[in-house]
Amino acid sequence: MADSAENQVFIGKKGVMSYVLAVVTQFNTGVKEVTVKARGKAISRAVDVTEIVRHRFLADTKVKDISISTEELSSDGGESNRVSAIEITLSR
Repeated sequence: MADSAENQVFIGKKGVMSYVLAVVTQFNTGVKEVTVKARGKAISRAVDVTEIVRHRFLADTKVKDISISTEELSSDGGESNRVSAIEITLSR
């Protein structure tokens, strides 16, 4: 199942290829689905990771599902900010 923590790749501030390697490594261990998750400005990086995996490394990978949402994050000052989030589920 893609819901287990080991089948998820959280996109942050590292280079795109770091996350591509993480996704490819997950698939090479025999996992059938990997979920790429990102919030805010990292959403475009998540899309880049997905496209690079699909077109350059694992051509048999399909986008199974895309889920978008808005999450509320609380800052230290007590303010809550809304931030967009995306989950892209890839399968082989």
